[in-house]
Amino acid sequence: MFNDTILRAARGEKTEYTPVWFMRQVGRSQPEYNKVKEKYSLLEITRQPELTAYLTATPVENYNVDAAVLYKDIVSPLAPMGVDVDIVAGVGPVISNPIRTIQDVEALKEIDPFKDLDYIYKTIEILVNEKLNVPLIGFCGAPFTVASYMIEGGPSRQYHKTKSMMYNDEKTWFALMDKLTDMSIVYLKAQVESGAKIIQIFDSWAGALDKRDYEYYLGNSMRRIISETKKLGVPVILFGIGASHLLKEWDTLGSDVLGLDWRTSIKEARDMGITKALQGNLDPALLLSDWEIIERRAKEILEQGQNKGHIFNLGHGVFPDVKPETLKRLTEFVHTYSKGQF
Repeated sequence: MFNDTILRAARGEKTEYTPVWFMRQVGRSQPEYNKVKEKYSLLEITRQPELTAYLTATPVENYNVDAAVLYKDIVSPLAPMGVDVDIVAGVGPVISNPIRTIQDVEALKEIDPFKDLDYIYKTIEILVNEKLNVPLIGFCGAPFTVASYMIEGGPSRQYHKTKSMMYNDEKTWFALMDKLTDMSIVYLKAQVESGAKIIQIFDSWAGALDKRDYEYYLGNSMRRIISETKKLGVPVILFGIGASHLLKEWDTLGSDVLGLDWRTSIKEARDMGITKALQGNLDPALLLSDWEIIERRAKEILEQGQNKGHIFNLGHGVFPDVKPETLKRLTEFVHTYSKGQF
């Protein structure tokens, strides 16, 4: 039978138990993944649908989580746009032709997702037709987060080049936002048409902005992406790191679910007046602690969520040195405790 618990939770409905999945549940904490990585790079894996589907489905089988998340990177759609991007081990996305001028933005191509990224959609079809009895989460990077890689040329802590363009060259900035917004809509639509049942937008680095700048420089783009995606009939989750100060702003953008990192509790978000479904938010570092500590913290989160409009997750991704048995035990605990308490 198909397990739709996470879809009902995303709509704010009371569920039999609190559903759970983990960001980066596919990755270096998995022995199966590490074995594959001995032979292939991340980009090489994602271009092999059968292999990618295997890795995407494995955490569902191993941990009994309530959703699969498609294995790919937020920069996956950039290459067809004309961006020379590589995923460098220990660094992340590195771009050799960063965006600097309006001409660079104008040179970016529109993507034809089923042609340019056919391997992604073949992977989705294998998953939903052959491997999964839980919803598949598709995703994209939000325009600010993706733009930061494109402008900086790679990961950044301060986003100086990105903010410099934003403040000093609004014409180029908004042209880039339009390009990335259009791309994101097409990209997500193709994921849903292929079988993804829920979408997460990773606005990972948006916490670098204050509320005023987020609304002015990104608000319209985010509303358009979320609105167009929701027209497809799927719930949308919005997640970022260090973005507690943006939660009220995010609450106006139209998503069904707000993902919290570990810095803001569910109670604090509710006290702000946020009534929509929430996702989160165990500190991923706690997964390296003794089980008694993990259990105590998980109980606190579950009791605040009260099994209505709550999806249990981490406040960021799984660390490579987390033991698979810890994730399995945590999933079982979340299911059992929430089923018995609420």
